[in-house]
Parts: sequence; structure tokens; C-alpha cells
Amino acid sequence: MKSSRWRVGAVSYLNTKPLIRHLTDLAPAIDLILEVPSRLASDLSAGKLDVGLIPSIEFFRGQNYTILPGASISSFGPVMSVKLCSRVPFGKIQSVALDEGSRTSIALMTILLRHLFQVRPETVPFPLRQGAKEMTTDACLIIGDRAMKVPDGEYPFTLDLGYEWSRWTGLPFVFAFWSVRSGVELPESVMEAFVQAKEAGRREIGAIVAIESQRLGIDEARCRHYLENVIRHDFGPPELAGLEKFYELAREEGLAPEGVQCVFHGSGNLAESR
Repeated sequence: MKSSRWRVGAVSYLNTKPLIRHLTDLAPAIDLILEVPSRLASDLSAGKLDVGLIPSIEFFRGQNYTILPGASISSFGPVMSVKLCSRVPFGKIQSVALDEGSRTSIALMTILLRHLFQVRPETVPFPLRQGAKEMTTDACLIIGDRAMKVPDGEYPFTLDLGYEWSRWTGLPFVFAFWSVRSGVELPESVMEAFVQAKEAGRREIGAIVAIESQRLGIDEARCRHYLENVIRHDFGPPELAGLEKFYELAREEGLAPEGVQCVFHGSGNLAESR
């Protein structure tokens, strides 16, 4: 599908700000819509979006999506914004409240709890406007900006899922990336705008932090450390390796279908482009 306007969806979390700060300046034909990750995935699947910064697991569950190269939301080691906060040791968790904004983090948590702690807890929804302390489950999976606001020591046991993944696999974890709906054909200039926006945004992290730390009520130094040193916005061979490992494990757990290919938009298999 060729169009004069492009409907692009992104999450409104702190970690996406470097990717979207200049996106519509660089590509005025883009209409940018901000939503939570799970809703972006649904809207892309329903044809309400042409491109979405969707959770990685939804790429594998989608309908022949392709990958826009060069940008992602990834981490290697602690991620700070995806936490399993528990009142009991992880091996004794029987119930978890799941952040309604998440899909990839739910799959990652399921894999880690199964392989590292041999547990498969019952789950209940964790509404976006509800506080974790209001939940009666053994643990809560908390993501995004509200995960960064959980004070150290508030829970006896806190698992940073990014750290646990990298410690276990030795690989980065890719939480989300730009995916293009099947049938959509983006011009080269629009594709390039996504990478240019990332590069421009990374150069302006100081300005982003000054605005977002006030808006979110998170310490400025914490925000800066998160964007400069924790979140990775590139999508290269290490990120691909982490994504492929995640797909392998998700497939084994029945969380993703068989036979999905990682393909660049407008080119061939991503693995061939390393």
C-alpha cells in the first residue's frame, strides 16, 4: 500500500523519547499516535497503523510484519523499567499481577520463571491506574515509567528482567522495535527518517531529561543514566542475536508460532544483512 500519509504508533514511555522527538519534523507525512505497547500491537494488526513500535513478541505473533532497521528499545544488563516485584522468593511465587501495558515483558517473565525458578504462577490483570500495593498477588510485573518509580527496597524480592536475561544468555534483550504492516510500502526517505530521528534524539538526551524528569517526577540523574547508559536504541547484530534467542525460547514455551522470519522492510532476511 502506497500512501501520502503514514500512521505511526509509539509508546509514550521515557525510553521512546529519543526515537520520536524529531520523527515528524524529519518526516512531516507521519501522523504519530502514542499508546501503550499492547494497544499498539492490536492497532497494527487491525490495520489502524502502518508502522508500530510494537513489543517484540507481537512481531512473532503478527501477520508477516517486516522490521525497520536501525532502531529499537533494548538493553544489555539491568533495564530498570521492567521489574518483577515479589513478596516471596521467586521460586515460591504462585500468583502474579501482570501490567496491562505489557506483552513482551510477560513472555520474558514466563520464560525466566520457568527456566530459572521452575515455577508457572497463576496470573491476574494489573490495571494501569492501580497501585502495586493494592494487589494481593505474590508478585507484580511492573513496566515502563511506573517501574522506575518503585523505590529500592519496597519489596523483599525484585527481579530486573533485563539483567536476568543478559546474565543467563549473555545477550541483549530487545523489548520493542519499529514493525511495518504487511502490504505497506514505505519510501526510502521515510525509512531513513526513523534512523535520523534516533540519532538526533540521542544527541539531545539532556534536553529530553530536563522535560521528562519533571513530568514523570523521577530524579533527573536517574533519567539521564537510564537513557544514556541503560537503554540501547540501536538494532544491530547483537540485538538480532538476542531477538532470535528470545523467539527460540518463546516458541518452545508455546508463546509464539513456528516459522517466523526476521525480515527487513524493503530487503531480505535480517540475518543475511549482518
